This record gives sequence, structure tokens and C-alpha cells, in this order.
Amino acid sequence: MFKNVLVTGGSGFLGKRLSRERPHWHYLSSRECDLTDCRQVRELYGDLKPEAVLHLAARVGGIKDNVENQADFFYLNTMMNTNILREAHNAGIGRVLSSLSTCAFPERAVFPYNESSFFRGPPTITNFSYGMTKRMLHVGSMAYRKQYNLNYSTFCPSNLYGPDDHFGKESSHFVPSLIHKVFTAKPGEDIELWGSGRPLRQQLYVDDLCKILPILLELHNTSTPLIVAPKENLSILHMAETLIEQIDKNVRLSFNGELDGQFRKDGSNEALIKIIGPFEFTKFKDGVAQTYQWYQENYNG
Repeated sequence: MFKNVLVTGGSGFLGKRLSRERPHWHYLSSRECDLTDCRQVRELYGDLKPEAVLHLAARVGGIKDNVENQADFFYLNTMMNTNILREAHNAGIGRVLSSLSTCAFPERAVFPYNESSFFRGPPTITNFSYGMTKRMLHVGSMAYRKQYNLNYSTFCPSNLYGPDDHFGKESSHFVPSLIHKVFTAKPGEDIELWGSGRPLRQQLYVDDLCKILPILLELHNTSTPLIVAPKENLSILHMAETLIEQIDKNVRLSFNGELDGQFRKDGSNEALIKIIGPFEFTKFKDGVAQTYQWYQENYNG
């Protein structure tokens, strides 16, 4: 249905991979437009006249980055999200699909949680500022939906990983950070990871989400913060050991016991399957091996 689609965050990890799936969409980078500036967003919509907006742009980072830079996370994400929605409405754009985060869900819930759990308690303290901006992105989307009868909706992916991720940076998430550490380690070397290794996470292979997003853009016309996640819910330790087993590298693992973060935050994908139908998610052992191989082939020191 939608041909002229604007994708914010188009030069980021997910945007790069999505452009392989839908190359004819317009992928916006931060160099083209400062989404925290409402005037620039207004001019962007006026120039491109998109039929639909897929809002992926965000200030993101790992647990340490979230803890140390909460004001930056709050300001940048709040301004981006507000401008995207307000100026889309002003420009007469009837379809906006925005990405949330599992960080927006409550720290304490009955697991696996579902979409009805979204407001039942505060987000975990280590991601509180970021989580609340994502929660308010959903609130804003529903406000425009209710007041102006617009098809503004949201989806909530679990932890993303895969080729083109941000490897080895201070702001990296767990899997790309792990892959970088394992790849650069010498045989027999000890690798230190954050936390205890006990927390559980659902890891979503990025190319799976890229296949799902065009379907959601067409079919997700609901007021629920739709969870997109595989059923696999693995411990940090298990994932690290899985990578080492898959590549057969002789390295040792240790954990520093700091900043464990939320113990569980796994969500149910039942509502998703009702919309998109049966979907075979990539198993972590396969996805992490493919990601490691990609990094090995593209590593430039």
C-alpha cells in the first residue's frame, strides 16, 4: 500500500539492514535532518511528502551509557519523538509506526509479560530515562490516534543484534560488545563481561525484524505497544558460551558483578503472531554465528 515511506534512523543499525529489504524507501540520516529541531522536521516532511513514516531514530546505548547519560537520553529522545508526531500530523501524514523498547516495560511483571503490562509499574532504574521516553512515545502516538483518528501505532522489539551493529563501542549492546571482545581476544585469554551472567534476554536477529516491519506498517492498526520478540529467553552466560562454542575459540569468561540490570524482561509474541501469522525466528546459535562471521569479514581494526 505505502510506496513513499520515510524511515528515520536510516543510517543506523536497523535502518541499514532494512534498506536491503525495502531499498525504494527513503532512509534519513542525522546528517540530513536534526530531528530535535521542529523547523527542520517540518521542512523535511514538506520536501519529501511521505505517505508514511517509520520512526526508528533514537539515542540508544548499553547499560553503562544509560546510567551515566540519563539527561541526554531524556532530552534527545523526547524532542525527536515529539517533533516526529506533531509535524506528521501538521503535514497531513496519516500513518506513523514508531519503535519502542522493552526498557519501557515495568521492571516487575508476570513473565513473559504482554502488551497489557506496559503501564503496570515503572521501568528498571538503570534504563529509567530512556524507558520513560519510549513510554511517552506510545502515549503521544495514542493521543494523536484518539484525537485526530490517525493510524499512529507502535511496536516494541526485544534486544536487536546482527550484521552492521555497533561493535566494540562504549555504547554497544551486549551481543556486539561480546563479539568484539571474543574476536579481538588472544587464544587462552580471559574476557571480562559486565554483571553476573545470570539475567535473561530475548535476542532478536535484525533481519527477522526487517522482514516483519513492512507487514506491521500495513497491518498494525491497533493501539497496543506490539511486542516483537522470539520465544528464546537465554541467560547472558548461556549466550556468551554459545558464541564461543559456535566459533570454537579457546577463551575464558569472567563477570565483574557490576550493573546487572533487569533480571528478566521477556515478552510474549502472541499478539504479533495474530497480526502477521506464523513466523520462524532465527535461533540465537545460528544468528550469533552469522553475525560473528560478518564481523570477521568486515573488521578493519
